[in-house]
Parts: sequence; structure tokens; C-alpha cells
Amino acid sequence: MGTAELALSQRVEVLYTDHHGWLRGLLRRKLGNAFDAADLAHDVYLQLMRTGRVPPAGESRRHLTQIANGLVIDLYRRRQIEMAYLEALALLPEPVAPSEETRALAVEALIEIDAALQSLPAKARQALLMNRLEGLAYRDIATALRVSVSSVEKYIAAGLLACYGALHGPRH
Repeated sequence: MGTAELALSQRVEVLYTDHHGWLRGLLRRKLGNAFDAADLAHDVYLQLMRTGRVPPAGESRRHLTQIANGLVIDLYRRRQIEMAYLEALALLPEPVAPSEETRALAVEALIEIDAALQSLPAKARQALLMNRLEGLAYRDIATALRVSVSSVEKYIAAGLLACYGALHGPRH
């Protein structure tokens, strides 16, 4: 471990020692569940280690709260995706329903696609969803978004590329 990594590790350790109990309590109140709170509190510190950005002492709780809020949103988004998928599966006849492993892989793929879509600019995301989910033609999408048809083509291409990258890794 190099000097920079050691210094980061020590700063995160101090932050953990000073604020971990408070952060778990905050997350437990938000989530109503001590197990999820403990998991997310752990993830907050992992994110600090990954980014290498430890806040100054006076901003620690605000910074930890900001990271935790983002992780709570991600958790709820994942759960909504999983719930929607499971509800759709419940409508299938029993012999057609996929195995537990297939379900888990599908939910993970849906979460990856959702993250890819959330990373797109709003118009690109809207264009792709209007085309794929609502079946709208490019011209109709262009009218709805008040852009040119060529912009819609670019938006949809970017959206498809992002989804492909989420499932298969980025294309080079």
C-alpha cells in the first residue's frame, strides 16, 4: 500500500470511528430496517474509499448524508425494478415462469439498463422509451420533443448503445 492509499485509509478510518454509529442510526430511521441500514452505511464508506474524497471535519456529516441519500435512492430504485419484474412474472403460467437464477439475472440486467438510461440526457432517454415502449415513430417523437428527426435518430442510437454497453460492456 502506497503513502497516498495509507493516508486515505487512515482518514476514512477516523471518519468511520467518529460517525459510523450516527450514520447507521440515520439510515435505520430512513429505511426502518437495521440490516439495510448497516449494509448501506458500509457502502457509504466503500464509496469514499473508491472516490478517494474524504470531506473536511466540519463537512463530514453533510457529505456522509449526501452519499447515503444517493444510496437509499438507488436501493429503492432497485427494489421497484425487482418488484415490477416479479409482478410481471406472477402473471405467467407456472411452467413458463423462469428459474430463480434466471430471475436474479434478469433483475440485475434491468438494474443495469435502468442505470444506463438514467445516465442519458433526458431527451435521449425519452426518445428511446417513446420508441421502444410506446411504439412511436421517429417523426412523432421529434414532434413531441420539439427536435429534428435526425436528433431523434441520434438520441435513440445513443440510448441503444448505452443499453448494449450496460449488458455487454462498452463498445470500442
